[in-house]
Amino acid sequence: MDPLSIGLLGLLAMFVLIALHVPIGVAMAFCGVAGVAVLVGWQPAMALFSIEAASSMGNESLAVVAIFLVMGSFANMAGLSRDLYQLAYAVIGHRPGGLCTATIFGCAGFGAVCGSSVATTATMARMALPEMRKRGYSLSLASGSIASGGTLGILIPPSVIMVLYGVLTEQFIIALFTAAIIPGLLAVLFYVIAIEAKVALHPESAPPGPRLTRRERWQALRSAWRVLLVAAVVSGGIYTGIFTVTEAASVGAALCLFMAFGRMTVTEFVNGLLDAASSTCMIFVIIIGASIFSYFVSLSGAPDALVTGITNMSLHPLMVVALLIVMYLVLGSIFDTVAAMVITLPFVLPLVTGLGYDPIWWGVVMVMAMEIGMITPPIGINVFVLKNAAQDLTLNQIYRGVTPFLIADVARLAILALVPGLALWLPGQLGWL
Repeated sequence: MDPLSIGLLGLLAMFVLIALHVPIGVAMAFCGVAGVAVLVGWQPAMALFSIEAASSMGNESLAVVAIFLVMGSFANMAGLSRDLYQLAYAVIGHRPGGLCTATIFGCAGFGAVCGSSVATTATMARMALPEMRKRGYSLSLASGSIASGGTLGILIPPSVIMVLYGVLTEQFIIALFTAAIIPGLLAVLFYVIAIEAKVALHPESAPPGPRLTRRERWQALRSAWRVLLVAAVVSGGIYTGIFTVTEAASVGAALCLFMAFGRMTVTEFVNGLLDAASSTCMIFVIIIGASIFSYFVSLSGAPDALVTGITNMSLHPLMVVALLIVMYLVLGSIFDTVAAMVITLPFVLPLVTGLGYDPIWWGVVMVMAMEIGMITPPIGINVFVLKNAAQDLTLNQIYRGVTPFLIADVARLAILALVPGLALWLPGQLGWL
């Protein structure tokens, strides 16, 4: 059997194991080692376990993943998300649909602190949904704004997924963060437009709330100083060059821990560390498995064959990008975002760069596509996270609620695909491209 056929067979075997509920990292590692063994022998194949594990564990850039996860846990315990949401509510909560808009801004701000979409969705569900129920908001619109706003956690810098993409593709992480700023702001803007359009068509779905006094608004601003400080220190330190990404994450985690003192019990502290450690271990297992599988895929020549095959089809580059985006929408609705990214990168990145596209731009587009997949039927992990947090909501209600936001997402993604400069202009101006 030729190497390409072995590579395709290994890919098929990996998906079969995943369908049988074998952990994704384990499935990739097993198929990668077996494939390398068939191609070059068992001794070098078995050596991959130690080589790739040591390489991943010794990669300083990956340390930032664990630190950002810890920072997110401490930020949640410190109540930063509540302060941020109250500030957004104080400013725009009195407008029709204002609580939904406040939820979007709260998700964007908390996503910039914790870097996780699932954590952002779960946190905002506990805070925003009761308030919107109390004000008589439509449950579909309320749940849709939370599930959709939660997806901003993996796009708004600093983002764990962006860090992983930078490490796996050897791209400058700060350039990736900078490239995501304008698309991230565009995402917030399009979501706000979607809310305004929904409320204009159905005013009864989001009635205006009471207008807070100037004193109450000032109090909300003063209460939010902690989250504003963390965001300024972490993001400002990264973009001004004062901190490396790892140092900024460490400073942010220390700040959030300090702010959580007196607000958390010893049990909550330990559970927060355990949750972060569990997520970190899962990510590392996936990365080690992906590294082994990527070596096997490269050895089989499958990426080169894919690039050659698509080139020979004479498709327009935008058509190829559109097909890849559809693929990531599907994968994002089925797989964990980390898994979807690491499984496909060995094939997709050579194809995209071979078409002349910038890997920094593609990183932003890919993350955005997987982000949309998190609220796309039939699965959409954010939808199920929200359903778990609010048992009385039906999946039908949530999916109806996310529909306007999905339309906004597709429009935003199309604009970024057609105008790559939206992502590349800022890092280019700062000399990071």
